[in-house]
Amino acid sequence: MKIAVPDLISNSYFPAVAAVELGVFKDEGLKAEIELIFPVDRAYAALRSGEVDFVAGSAHSALSAFPEWNGAKLLCAQGQGMYWFLVMRRDLNPQRNDLSIVKGRKIGAAPWVDLGLKRLLAAAGIDLVRDEVQIAPVPGAVGSTVNFGLTAAQALEKGVIDGFWANGMGTEIAVRSGAGSVVVDVRRGDGPPGCFDYTMASIATTDQKIKSDIKAVEAAVRAIVRTQEMLKRDPRKASEVGSKVFPTSEAALIAELIRRDTPYFNARISEASVQGMNAFCRDVGILVGTPSYSDVVDPHFTSLWHSSDR
Repeated sequence: MKIAVPDLISNSYFPAVAAVELGVFKDEGLKAEIELIFPVDRAYAALRSGEVDFVAGSAHSALSAFPEWNGAKLLCAQGQGMYWFLVMRRDLNPQRNDLSIVKGRKIGAAPWVDLGLKRLLAAAGIDLVRDEVQIAPVPGAVGSTVNFGLTAAQALEKGVIDGFWANGMGTEIAVRSGAGSVVVDVRRGDGPPGCFDYTMASIATTDQKIKSDIKAVEAAVRAIVRTQEMLKRDPRKASEVGSKVFPTSEAALIAELIRRDTPYFNARISEASVQGMNAFCRDVGILVGTPSYSDVVDPHFTSLWHSSDR
């Protein structure tokens, strides 16, 4: 089994990475490996073509390869809520949750990830054209081996960009270096109402995969749920994973980042979350219709969202 992730040196998709590295997939009878495919729309294109079996990425981005949710399903959440941070250069004197700081600034964001920031700013009354806000990929963030958060943090420190919208690892590096300050952390209450449900980190596969190998798909969901519970009980296990797949400096940070994220480690995908996400997708123009909950989430797997960790 191949599991595509769009950012590897990150806390965003860590439950999937940890499920492989801690042997939980193996314990469920699956031989699984992680493949870094950036940006996220390329990961979903690989899922559509059959190059990978699952995508551990942002839920809304499935629409890049499966318009109107035709042909793919979300299986479970890796974590609840939109999980990216808006970080701005510290020398600009940014204030927490004051989005006026973006006016006239250049913000780095990955393709499809940027949609969350654009909608959040619009909901807060920021007009990208009127307020001269540039949101674009970070220079150097190209290629299949890119780790976006790290690249964004490096670009901020060099002054190439004024801010970025990226994962917790990039955020932590920027804050610890003194280059950046957090302006928005959606999961912890920042941003306009409703933005929490724009997207989430999820596990997705194709309808064909579910039809042809449902037992393997069930095993994959169980592996994610068990890994979430394992990390909630002992976030220090994240260091064991980090030592295998991260550079030394980032490996030293991951356990603390995972400890902060464990309140959001819940595999459940609620109807309210799907409604919120679909409304966001229509607002940003990547969805036209009003798909039902079962069009987005396969209800067959909902009973597996509660841990039966062995």
